[in-house]
Amino acid sequence: MALRSIDHVQVAAPPGCEAAARSFYGDLLGLSELPKPPALAARGGVWFALGAQAIHVGVEEEFAPARKAHPALSCTDLDALAACLEAAGAPVRWDSDIPAVRRFYTADPFGNRLEIVEAWGPSKD
Repeated sequence: MALRSIDHVQVAAPPGCEAAARSFYGDLLGLSELPKPPALAARGGVWFALGAQAIHVGVEEEFAPARKAHPALSCTDLDALAACLEAAGAPVRWDSDIPAVRRFYTADPFGNRLEIVEAWGPSKD
């Protein structure tokens, strides 16, 4: 048995989240929407491609945002993404606790924490 990689990460969102998820993850972050299997589509939520992995936004009836746990996303132009997020009203909090890593934290429309780190080397898309 050998684990190879992360297939997807799921973040939770409240019922009725789909339009806001598409706006943030699709339009603002530029991720492509993935079709959900029909049996899962009935549950709500939205899936997005991120390289060979995916981010699933899943509906949670008793929703509470993840304020500590978070996915970390790699970005080739950290400053441009930070400016884009700020212009859209999303929070951007730069963090220098790890000196060799440029990064900031933001939140999706549901209050879930996201870490954005500067990509190293060529894109792996």
